Amino acid sequence: MKVAVIDDYQNTFTEMAAYPLLKGHEVTVFPEPERDTDRLVAKLQGFDAVVLTQQRTFFPRALIERLPDLKLIAQTTGTAHIDLEACTEHGIVVSAGSNARGLPNDTAELTWALILASVRHIPFEVDALKQGKWQTTNGISLYGRTLGIYALGNIGSVVAAAGKAFGMRVLCWGRDASLRHAEELGYEVAKSREAFFEDSDIISIHLPLNVSTRGIVTAEDLGRMKADALVVNTSRAGLIAEGALESSLKAGRPGFAAVDVFEEEPVVNADHPLLHMDNVVATPHLGYVTRDRYETMYAGCVDHVVAFAKGEPIFVQNPDVLKK
Repeated sequence: MKVAVIDDYQNTFTEMAAYPLLKGHEVTVFPEPERDTDRLVAKLQGFDAVVLTQQRTFFPRALIERLPDLKLIAQTTGTAHIDLEACTEHGIVVSAGSNARGLPNDTAELTWALILASVRHIPFEVDALKQGKWQTTNGISLYGRTLGIYALGNIGSVVAAAGKAFGMRVLCWGRDASLRHAEELGYEVAKSREAFFEDSDIISIHLPLNVSTRGIVTAEDLGRMKADALVVNTSRAGLIAEGALESSLKAGRPGFAAVDVFEEEPVVNADHPLLHMDNVVATPHLGYVTRDRYETMYAGCVDHVVAFAKGEPIFVQNPDVLKK
């Protein structure tokens, strides 16, 4: 089979432990992103299978209909960006995920890297030191301050535990199940949504993005935060109402932000307003980007390709295609 691997930004697919299992297949890796449909169609012509890295490229009907040779889409996780109905109509099997579950620690660790970088002004001080300057800012201590966790799920729980280890007051908000979980773990539940945003010195958002959560954090919510507070988003940019973070930062509440996610990715040529604000620390969606996580994700995709080549597809997300 001819296999295309797209959006492998670091060009690591062929370095993974599972890669030798594809011996006998013709594998081509395309590290650079391609958002133009015509160029993407030209790139993928003639391939039997495409390995998709996370949700970096959308596969709508308009693209699928122009790839007549495609038989398999192997996806690391999730299928919201793939038109499953169109794939089924065109006989394309979509396999996604695996039995191996990724740990929440990768994103939780990045969350804390962003928090510490922000409150101690690390990026600014590193740059200043290289320019010959010495100690130009005052950071803040985390001990005794309030860490707000919006949704105490798998990742939020790890972030909260680290906050507690730093001697912080952990304050939680979210849906009923999340708040019950918080109480079970001995964390404080905010008296109200308003109190959550008003009382927290740092708020870290850990919600999945879907129809019910898109824009769930509003400009009004952010405007309730303290002038020296920090909001951290390592989940999805769409959780914050469009434009609300930029406008709130300019208005001075909250005073700072740390983000790992953007509405449209990848962001190239620094083409985003947050990247030009001195009170923002930003990273290019590194939350899950660790060697360990990539080994797990790509191993699942290799399994998808091998199983399909044997005529025994696994983790099929559009089972009706198998009836054709």
